[in-house]
Formats: sequence, C-alpha cells, structure tokens
Amino acid sequence: MSIYVGNLSYEVREDDLKQVFSEYGTVKSVQLPKDRETGRLRGFAFVEMGTDAEETAAIEALDTAEWMGRNLKVNKAKPREDRGSFGGGGGDRRGNNSGGGGGGYSRRY
Repeated sequence: MSIYVGNLSYEVREDDLKQVFSEYGTVKSVQLPKDRETGRLRGFAFVEMGTDAEETAAIEALDTAEWMGRNLKVNKAKPREDRGSFGGGGGDRRGNNSGGGGGGYSRRY
C-alpha cells in the first residue's frame, strides 16, 4: 500500500519528499505524476514506505502539516478504479445538428 500526498507545491521534487518521509522510516519509492499535455506536476504524489507502521507514522505526523507554504493532505492511497476499456467518462455521444432557416433539420447519432 502507498501513501497519497496532496496539496503539494508545484516546486516540490522527488528528493524533497524522500527527505521528509525518511524521518518516519524507509522510503521505497516516490511518484510525482505530471500532466500529459503540459509536463507540469499535478500537485500530488504517492510515497511507498518500508512497512505499514512507517506509513501510519508518516500519515499521522504529516496530514494537515504545513510544508512549502501549503497544508498537506496525507492519507492511505486508495486503489485505482477500473475505468473500463474506453478510459474516460461517459460523454453524451448524440449529436444534434440543426440547420437554421428553411427546414430545421435535426439528426441524431
């Protein structure tokens, strides 16, 4: 299981997180997701600690703590939800094309 760390500064780096979380135990990994289009950090991270006890200690100490000018949100990461094979939300796929003037033609897909 890993730890979700939210409300991060966009200036944070992996080494910064490793340093803070290493005060509570062994840091096995840090993931800082980036926006696919801009390459900018998304403002949250996932940290994996060596043991459950270390994770609990880090969560209890750091949740709501101020760091780099922000109040952190730190909790156990939730399993990723399966979004299905289409990978996104359910948008309305019906088009409604209506022409102006004469006929008022409407077409649905």
